[in-house]
Amino acid sequence: MIVDDVVSNVLLLKILLTNEKYQVCTANCGNMAIEQAKAEKPDLILLDVMMPDITGFDAAQILKKDPETAHIPIIFLTALNNPSDLVHGFQVGANDFLTKPFNKEELVVRVFHQIKLVAATRIIERQNAELRATIGNRDKMYSVIAHDLRSPMASIRMVLNLVAASASPELIGQEMYDLLDKANKESEDVHDLLDNLLKWTKSQTGRLTVVRQDLDLNDIIPGVVDIFEMIAQNKHIKLNYQTSASSVIVTADNDMLKTVVRNFMSNAIKFTPENGSIDIILSTEGDYAKVSVRDHGVGIAPERLSSIFNKGETTYGTGGEEGSGLGLQLCQDFATKNGGSCTVESVLGEGSTFSVLVPLKK
Repeated sequence: MIVDDVVSNVLLLKILLTNEKYQVCTANCGNMAIEQAKAEKPDLILLDVMMPDITGFDAAQILKKDPETAHIPIIFLTALNNPSDLVHGFQVGANDFLTKPFNKEELVVRVFHQIKLVAATRIIERQNAELRATIGNRDKMYSVIAHDLRSPMASIRMVLNLVAASASPELIGQEMYDLLDKANKESEDVHDLLDNLLKWTKSQTGRLTVVRQDLDLNDIIPGVVDIFEMIAQNKHIKLNYQTSASSVIVTADNDMLKTVVRNFMSNAIKFTPENGSIDIILSTEGDYAKVSVRDHGVGIAPERLSSIFNKGETTYGTGGEEGSGLGLQLCQDFATKNGGSCTVESVLGEGSTFSVLVPLKK
């Protein structure tokens, strides 16, 4: 849109820009420009500064305050070259200036530059909208998959646990027992993955609320360790729990904290060879309580340590157990939401220690 009260200027600009294949509309005063901008929604406004009704600066201020026209870039056309006028122009919303009398080539280049920026902005906005829709659909899909599969998977897991506990190679044969044992372990892994997936999706979409309360870790951690006793026994792994002599009271979300320790325990069992051991240590470190799970397994390569909590990748345990890496991402996310953090120390071939730190009650 060309805005100028001098008809000859409007005609000249219209001819120049029409020759460059631009569609052009015009206005001959500031008030008309404001009305035209709302009606036509131009991609760019060439706005004269000195006009009889209101100045281009005043018109620009009105346009920039209106949500319908605030996004439209403005190039001021002016004979003013005082630095204070230029500063004022940019303050009221100018994207560029053209000084009268203007050069044809300069005009075309400056207009082309602004139009190109508008086109690029629209592409980015469209891609952002598509990306938001894609992410929304993905998160919804993850949530539906995890939620709808978790309940039947929990039932399958419970049945397989009971059958595996009561069966023996002598009763059903070694081959059948091995198959049952494999199915039992895989049901545990799938259930844990679905549980992590559902919680991670809720966390990423802001649908998981942090409910902080005062918790004594001496009451919380032993229960988590007990859950893994049977799984550890199946692999002939000994669990050593080192409690604290006094109460260790933290302010944290009970379910989130248990989820972190469960993931650490599950990983430790996966990566500890048969007849090995795992240490679970409860201690304090400054203003934080620290729960550490130390295995004596395969360890982690040094180059993987820095990204292990934020880079989901498939790993395999000593018994062929498959891990998605999602659990560790979830652990760091939950620890951060509770004002703490997760750390790891590892020596390849000797084992790893995963720790979660949460604030002690003040």
